[in-house]
Amino acid sequence: MRDRIVARLSELQPTLVERRRDFHRHPELALHEHRTSEIVADWLTRLGLEVQTKVFGTGVVGRIRGKSKGKHRTIALRADMDALPIQDAKVGHRDYASTVPGVMHACGHDAHVTMLLGAATVLTELRDDLAGDVVLLFQPAEEGVGGAEPMIKAGVLEGVDFILGQHMTPLQPAGEVGVSHGPAMAAADKFLLKIRGKGGHGAYPHLTVDAVQISAQVITALQAIVARTVDPLQSAVVSVGTIHGGYNFNVIADVVEMKGTVRSFDATLRRELHARLEKIVRGVTEAYGASYELDYEYHYPPTINHASGVAHVLAVADQALGQGKAQIVAPSMGAEDFSYFLEKIPGCFYWIGGRAKDPIDPGYGLHHPAFDIDETALSVGAQMFVEGSMSYLAG
Repeated sequence: MRDRIVARLSELQPTLVERRRDFHRHPELALHEHRTSEIVADWLTRLGLEVQTKVFGTGVVGRIRGKSKGKHRTIALRADMDALPIQDAKVGHRDYASTVPGVMHACGHDAHVTMLLGAATVLTELRDDLAGDVVLLFQPAEEGVGGAEPMIKAGVLEGVDFILGQHMTPLQPAGEVGVSHGPAMAAADKFLLKIRGKGGHGAYPHLTVDAVQISAQVITALQAIVARTVDPLQSAVVSVGTIHGGYNFNVIADVVEMKGTVRSFDATLRRELHARLEKIVRGVTEAYGASYELDYEYHYPPTINHASGVAHVLAVADQALGQGKAQIVAPSMGAEDFSYFLEKIPGCFYWIGGRAKDPIDPGYGLHHPAFDIDETALSVGAQMFVEGSMSYLAG
């Protein structure tokens, strides 16, 4: 059976490359994946599958009904579809570079969709050997919006027993898989902070409450949260990503606005980080006679792999790709809304190696303007989905 799967994916590889490059040329931001979802729905329909469209706007769900007798369990496979608001640095260097100004697939979602389409094709051809159903989840809006939770609320996990999700990584070569025991990716919280002072002329600072100067003090003080209040054996991040304020070189600003993210794995620490952040902001602003407004949002929860899911992926990778191709990797402080799926049912989120063979400049990673992949990883990811499904359904 494995030889048959490998041979079929080898036949499909040119089609998968063409499909991925087309997605790469035509990236779409979260909740605007209209062209992508239409292509996905058409592909699944031509395979003769049950297809549900417009799930949380642009989401697509397909179902492959297995015909082999057995326990008849159901496994779900997920791929995210959205791109990022980043200008593609490959324009002029690759003929498949993004044609949409300021938008590109810098996180491999074009590859994720392609892998799942390839897996859907092979699994459909093997449905007589499937002792259960396979649910195909093509999810919109992973990048910051969080399309997983609304899809769950729409009922996509009803009757599903197990789920697999995979993500490209430039940290491993094609042909390898990376898996983390337990915590795989961090919780990602967001904050919007406004510091309000009293503006005035730059020549008379004693008559003002300088929001820019106070903001500088706050940003510096926030770095002490992780450095001096978090156990070094725990992982946490506090980062300020944007800061806006001021009017002119000779005007002291009355308001500064900043946005940032807080990352952690532990639920108790997650709450403590919020409390410590606000305590520091309150203390600094009060000391300088300013006020503040803090909007703190608990965003994606941590992505925690189930032990049964990790064992399953490791076994499948050893059998499908060969001994030693599955690597145990450290958790990432990045975040994923696949976490919502794993809060509901057992499963695993793992990495598909895809370090670009010939990048514009070696070392570019996820969310970089020059991000690219080794396209031989497409059939590897599809194979992991196919064999992961068949192995699980066979019990």
